[in-house]
Parts: sequence; structure tokens; C-alpha cells
Amino acid sequence: MTDMTHSPAFDAAAEFDRQVRTLVTLGYPALSGRTPDGFAELVAPLRAEAVARTDSAAYAEYDPAATGRVPFVLVVGRELAPIERTLPLTTLHGGRLPGFVDRTFEPGSLERFVATGPTRPPGAGGVHLLFDVERGEEFCGVVPGDAMATVAERGRTLLTIEEGVALLTLVPETLVKSKCFSLGGSRCGDRRVPALWISKRAPKLGWCWEGNPHTWLGMASAGARHA
Repeated sequence: MTDMTHSPAFDAAAEFDRQVRTLVTLGYPALSGRTPDGFAELVAPLRAEAVARTDSAAYAEYDPAATGRVPFVLVVGRELAPIERTLPLTTLHGGRLPGFVDRTFEPGSLERFVATGPTRPPGAGGVHLLFDVERGEEFCGVVPGDAMATVAERGRTLLTIEEGVALLTLVPETLVKSKCFSLGGSRCGDRRVPALWISKRAPKLGWCWEGNPHTWLGMASAGARHA
């Protein structure tokens, strides 16, 4: 007898609400100088777009740990929530140790890693949506500079540091051993490419040279941004 059961379609509205609840629970309203209700009002206009632009059928088998694919992520920009404050709010999936910035970022350098022209978030509200997100493990072992060129050729966009932190915060299952990811959308004018990986059982924000490949480090990208 044929099994006629099917996995339920991905519920974009429920996922958007979950992401908002997660950010509120972690204290993002206070970080952005708002009440929980005020924060909810800030992001509410993005809900309809999240639902309209998500192909629920494509995520019927939703397993971000295995596939590294996420339909959308709600991103709070660093002008509202500084990276130095948000990264310690992250943990690995099922973990407890907070994320941290690697000591190789010299004092004041993190502020210089900003979005490039093509990756600059649209609008001026400080929040936006990132669609069709991939952690990019296909680029593990590939020279980061080559990986970034391939992403551009496909018409996709590289993730910035704050977008990577948002992905880790809201879908921590995406950061797993041997499938960590670079964030080529934020640069500071030199050859360094920021990345998120696992160190001492916690997420770590570090960087690698754009010419040095690593077998455990891919290149995260997305299909589009919306604000």
C-alpha cells in the first residue's frame, strides 16, 4: 500500500512570527531603544512580504541543518543593534556558550567592516528581510575570492556580518561542524573576509584571507533583500 502522507507546507507567517518572538525574547527591542510593542510595529510591515515571496512548497522538507537553506531571515541592522551586543546573544543549536568576536579583530576594526555597494541593505528603517538564504557549503575548500565571484555570476548576493549574525540568531542549526560560512558582503578595504565558525563550542566571528581556502568554510549568500 502506497504511503499517501505528505510533509506539511512551510508556514511562512508562523515562521515570521517565531523570528519576531525570538528577537523580542533576546532583548532586541531594548537594544534598538524600543518597547516590545514598538519593535513589533517596526517589523510588522515586512510580514506580508515574507509570506508573499516564500515558496512554501519548496520548503516542505525544511531541514536547515542538513541543507543549509532558509526561506527568509529578519535582519536588524547594526545601527539599531550593534554587532558587539548581538553576537553574544547567539549560541550553537542546543548549546549554551555565547558567540564571541575573535581577538584577531584589532580594536575598532569591526566597525570598518561594512556592507559593500551591492550588499547595502535597502531603505533606512534599520530592518530588512533576506530571502532564499544559503550557507554555501558547496564553496568549502574553494578560494573565497573565487567563491564570491561565482555568487555574483549567479545573480545572488553575499551576506553581511549583521545578516550572518541574524541567520545564526534565528536559525542556529545552520552553523554546524565542517559547514561554517564566510560573510563576503562586509569588507574593510583589505583582503580580509569575515566569517562565522565554531570555536570552543561556541560561535565565533573571525576572518580569513580572500586567497586562502578552508575545507570547513563556505560562502553564505541570498537571493534578494527587501525593506
